[in-house]
Amino acid sequence: MSSAPAAALPGVATADHVVAHTLLNCLLREVSGPEHQTAVTDGHLVLRLPRCGVLLRVGLRRASLIGAHRFTGPVRTQRDGAWAELTWQELAEHIHRELELRTGVRNEEFLGQVAASHAGVTAALAAPRGEAGPDAYMDSEQSLLFGHRFHPTPKARTGAPEDWDRYAPEARARFPLHHLAVRREHVRQEAAADGSLAALDRQRPVPDGYRLLPAHPWQYAMLREHPVLRAALARGDVLDLGPGGEPFEPTASVRTLYDGRDFLKFSLNIRITNCLRKNAEYELTGAVALTRLLEPVAADLAARFPGAGLLREPAYRTLDLGSRELAEGFGVIVREGLGARLAPGVTGLLAAAVADEYPTGGAHLGALLRGGGPARALAWWKAYLALLVPPVLAAYFDHGVVLEPHLQNVVLGVGADGMPRQVLFRDLEGTKLLPGHHGAALAALPADVARPLTYDRERGWDRVVYCLVVNHVAEMLAALADRHPRLEPELWTAVRRVLADRAAAHGNPPLLRALVAGVPLPAKANLLTRWERKADRDAGYVRISSPLVPDLLSAFTPAALTPAARTETTWSAAQ
Repeated sequence: MSSAPAAALPGVATADHVVAHTLLNCLLREVSGPEHQTAVTDGHLVLRLPRCGVLLRVGLRRASLIGAHRFTGPVRTQRDGAWAELTWQELAEHIHRELELRTGVRNEEFLGQVAASHAGVTAALAAPRGEAGPDAYMDSEQSLLFGHRFHPTPKARTGAPEDWDRYAPEARARFPLHHLAVRREHVRQEAAADGSLAALDRQRPVPDGYRLLPAHPWQYAMLREHPVLRAALARGDVLDLGPGGEPFEPTASVRTLYDGRDFLKFSLNIRITNCLRKNAEYELTGAVALTRLLEPVAADLAARFPGAGLLREPAYRTLDLGSRELAEGFGVIVREGLGARLAPGVTGLLAAAVADEYPTGGAHLGALLRGGGPARALAWWKAYLALLVPPVLAAYFDHGVVLEPHLQNVVLGVGADGMPRQVLFRDLEGTKLLPGHHGAALAALPADVARPLTYDRERGWDRVVYCLVVNHVAEMLAALADRHPRLEPELWTAVRRVLADRAAAHGNPPLLRALVAGVPLPAKANLLTRWERKADRDAGYVRISSPLVPDLLSAFTPAALTPAARTETTWSAAQ
């Protein structure tokens, strides 16, 4: 049996269950599902780990047409003809063993990362949050207590607990930046337009011949003893001005901060989920280069699809002291604030908070629907799809631009009635270009900058479909289906209809026709990527069954979506 459950908010699963359910999501999507070792029957999901000979079972709150089921309660395993409860640690150990047998290699980090993620969830649940502030947008950014539910270690992180208490978004942190004054000859910066660096310069006056370089105070604490920085401070090439200016707040990404006017994306030498969160030198230059290249694309999309917008990243600044570690460690990217793109009277909300499985903030979809019935839910959904889907597909097919519209990269603008009014795409780090459309522009950039800005056509399309359909649309749809389970087939039919309309608008390209017809969908293999210790850019995809198949949608009656009514066995021999 499991130990006493970790802390939980009212109406929210415990940390133990959240971690176990997240591991099961990954196992179902990437291992047991593709190998046909699953069954949905009698109100439960059953999974088999064929190489370990382990059978797992968990209760279902709701079954899903795309296999993104909602679980409830503990995970159990079959022992001596009975179902015995597993702790999250025991489940992780079973998965560790299965993956080792499956791949033939060991990953000594995996169990520790799962434990770190559990600790992160526990800390988020236990953090004294108090009342939400008046800014609904920042409340949405700081309400994600559990992270990506299809990542095995969504809250894994390094760093001291006391630093997380001081700087984490879920703690509703608020703090001033640490300011440095740097001689101009030791500053490297670029700007896409006049005034783009004003977000940095306005924070504090500096002596003549210097420029202001704000730093995340956590990052400064980690780098202040660097010998090159210490020497520059001793020479007076860098002046330590200490903390100052108006406070900033961390967004969901932790390292991107907001003061209500501008976003500043800092480096943090902290490992969060997969990697250290630093701005590599090519990413600094790449953000400004993309902002320039995408200006006509963004203008075209905004004109053709009212309500769509792109948050530019028009400038960066960093130290130039001959140290790459310091150049990347102190690099800060300026991103437009919401005020630059949101219409008057529209409130921005992080899409991930709207779609979260559990209602941990005021931006949750349940609050926007305000208890309305199925008709309001369907109207909300159609308005949302009309804003989200067309500009993403037009960017790819008309402009050769791969946007990355996963839930944490999209800000939804809602009216006073809670209905969708705008969609803003942010974070150019994940935006890529197809070389066939942008060959000349890419050739004009340094090779080490151009290379990370590109995807080939196949990988670009996988990224678009995964982010748009599997990560974003499916999860927002799930939040709606949680409130109106019988609507799920109709919600997917609306998705199919929007995609079909866009296929016709783009001349029925084969890739889009296949998507509408229900070709298997690419799902990012976060579990296998983590196991193989690959960089996120090199993550692979698994193929999952599409809920867009017309026969599938017509075959499911509302009653069939009740977990206890479904029996869906897909056992096969182990590979």
